[in-house]
Amino acid sequence: MRRAPVQQRSTERLARILDACAELLDETGYEQLSTRAVAARAGVPIGSVYRFFGNKRAMADALARRNLDSYAARITERLASLDARDWRGAIDAVLDEYLAMRRTVPGFALVDFGAQLPLGTRVAARGPDSGPADPESDPGLRVVGRLTGLLAAHLGRTPTEALRRTVLVAVEAADALLQLAFRTDPAGDPAIVAETRELLRAYLARTLD
Repeated sequence: MRRAPVQQRSTERLARILDACAELLDETGYEQLSTRAVAARAGVPIGSVYRFFGNKRAMADALARRNLDSYAARITERLASLDARDWRGAIDAVLDEYLAMRRTVPGFALVDFGAQLPLGTRVAARGPDSGPADPESDPGLRVVGRLTGLLAAHLGRTPTEALRRTVLVAVEAADALLQLAFRTDPAGDPAIVAETRELLRAYLARTLD
């Protein structure tokens, strides 16, 4: 964002702008999204939108970051009720909360955690000459970093590079399968979701058991 809100009034206005952005993504898609339409839907002057965002991509990225913060908060709440030894329950929480957001959160199907592309495409799109990935600028790595930290804290493990790589592979595999599940069924094909859950458990067992 161009600037972070300081006063409560600015915070509320930013929330309205992002809410409007999410609603319009569902109604018109990303290509038809415009800052002017968002301003009209949010009931704010167009200048208020440009005070925070230079263009619609920056606005969508802010929405994606808000989604990730919400996702992390939901997972944290679920993990608080689980035994630290129950890593399968923790993985179920990670998957279930993603599914719940995909089904209920406005705009999530298009933006989820960043860049209007499937997570796997975002990470895999890095070319061989692009240099080291920046976890803060790469949406896929933001998700992996946040999940690695949450799971490591819950399981009493050190968030090592090996654990981060394991989470990365699990996230990539799950994302590809869940994209398929929602292409097959708008609510997420239950059979594919069940297979995804089994795949995650089988793959993570070698590291977390």
